[in-house]
Amino acid sequence: MRSPRFWLVILLLATTAFILQSRGDADRIPASQPLSQMPERFGDWTAQDIPLTDDTLAVLGKGDFLNRVYTGQPAAGNPMTKAAPISLFIGYFASQRTGQTMHSPQNCLPGAGWTFDSQRYTSFQDINGKQYKVGEYVISNGDIKQFVIYWYQAHGRSIPNEYKAKLYMVADAIRTNRTDGALVRVITQVLPYESLDSARDRATQFTQQMAPNLPRFIPD
Repeated sequence: MRSPRFWLVILLLATTAFILQSRGDADRIPASQPLSQMPERFGDWTAQDIPLTDDTLAVLGKGDFLNRVYTGQPAAGNPMTKAAPISLFIGYFASQRTGQTMHSPQNCLPGAGWTFDSQRYTSFQDINGKQYKVGEYVISNGDIKQFVIYWYQAHGRSIPNEYKAKLYMVADAIRTNRTDGALVRVITQVLPYESLDSARDRATQFTQQMAPNLPRFIPD
């Protein structure tokens, strides 16, 4: 038996497809910069691009994607305090009219053997004071744990719930003829010698520095 949430998503997608087809006009796509121009340094964090596989790109569909690992610096004289890397993934879809759509984080997190230990919605402020509503996951694979921050970004909104994101997409398609949007995901490992709160603080502080850049790539 499929869950009620599954059928809700199907209904939303079918409604969106009907509305967009009945209108017949093309989406209004605002100008944006390619995600490849995201800064490669935030504070002590420096980036390395990780190419997505052809299979992954086939699943994601037509869009602009950023997949990077940002590595920090160890504290002076104590290499054991080197922070775990930060993985940043952003998938931006200029149009979702043709069925290309933002995926649930559960569909794009690490695969075989990983389980979801916890989930919650929360918020943070970036370094400029802007408020973001986000989701948090803790996932594990054996003794390895990872902390995840994610949200959907569209038209200046941050939305942690995929169903609300789709509802907003339908409403915006009707009101403004725009269906563009993105998924933003930040992951860091919970190291064996640190607490979950420490990993959360690391991911949050990185995200606070990164988030003010998003409107360049994901138009308001």
